[in-house]
Amino acid sequence: MLSFALPILAQQPDAKDILDRTAEAFRKAGGVKATFTVRTSEGSSTGVICLKGEKFRLEADGVITWFDGRTQWSYLASSDEVNISEPTPEELQSINPYALLSLYKHGYKLKLGKSDSARNKSLYEVVMTATDRKQDLLCIILYVDKDTFRPSRISMAQRGGDTAVVTINSYQIGQNYSDSFFVFDKKAYPTAEEVDLR
Repeated sequence: MLSFALPILAQQPDAKDILDRTAEAFRKAGGVKATFTVRTSEGSSTGVICLKGEKFRLEADGVITWFDGRTQWSYLASSDEVNISEPTPEELQSINPYALLSLYKHGYKLKLGKSDSARNKSLYEVVMTATDRKQDLLCIILYVDKDTFRPSRISMAQRGGDTAVVTINSYQIGQNYSDSFFVFDKKAYPTAEEVDLR
């Protein structure tokens, strides 16, 4: 009996393997464009994120954020001002949900949860628990499509009790973005006041 069970067990991926394959699928996808909904205790909002490697451009809640891999520009339409900063990896995690795809390698204990089905898709549930209780993100539950290894939903619990659920509504790969797409263009916002926080 045991000799029959071993090949079946060997085929079951573990949590790290699933996250490795998810990160690899993201790297191979080229430019990615995803629409998403974020639900928190304060309500819900929608947005669009465009990604290429470490770079991203995010539009949500009247704010457009560009990140070129080092510098971040956040344009607030309501005040016509752009804040310029060089965010830490922790700050990037709170802005870009795809930063979580590299986060799992350090400071988190990984566990495979129960499989889930949403929108007729089979999903892996990967639970990431911070090993240091001082981390901002204490627990992250990532739901990954079993066929494509694309993230479908991310639940995050922060220190202090705040929670957020990010649902990926659409996901397009192979998008062709130039590097300048991820940099704030002053000419497009000539009246914006620049606030340099670096």
